[in-house]
Amino acid sequence: MDIKDFTHKTTVKVRFNEVDMLGVCNNAVYVSFFEQARLEYVKEAGLFPKGGIFSDGKLFFIVRNEINYRGHAFYDDELDIYSKVSYIKKSSYGYDHIIVRKKTGEVIVDGKGVVVFVDPKTRKSTPLTEEFIEKIKKFEPGVKILQ
Repeated sequence: MDIKDFTHKTTVKVRFNEVDMLGVCNNAVYVSFFEQARLEYVKEAGLFPKGGIFSDGKLFFIVRNEINYRGHAFYDDELDIYSKVSYIKKSSYGYDHIIVRKKTGEVIVDGKGVVVFVDPKTRKSTPLTEEFIEKIKKFEPGVKILQ
C-alpha cells in the first residue's frame, strides 16, 4: 500500500490508557484507531446521517479486521491514519488503512477491514444502496466495483 493512493487522513494521539506495561501502544488499540478513522471517513464522504449516528436505521457491521504490525507507537505519539475504501461488492466493502508516526513518517501498522450492510430486521446482509455507492465513487474515484 502506498500513502499517495489514500484520499483520507485523520490524526490521533496515543493516550496513557492505550499504552501497556511494555510502554508501547497495545496491539488491540489499533482496531479502535481503524474504527475512528472509518467514522471520520464516513463523515467526510457525506455518508453520515443528518440526525447523527444510528439515526437512519441503517446497520453496517465490521466482519473482518486484519493488521500487520510494523513498529511501535508510544504514549503521546501523534499518528496519522490513512484510510480508503478499496472495493465495493454487492453488500460489502473493504477498507485499507496505514498508520504512520507523524514525527518520523515511520509506518507503525497497516491493515484492512471488511464492512457489511445489514438489514435491521433480519440481521442478514443486504445490497448496498446506489446512493451509498455513488457517494463512495465520488469521494474515492479509484475504488474498484466488484459486483
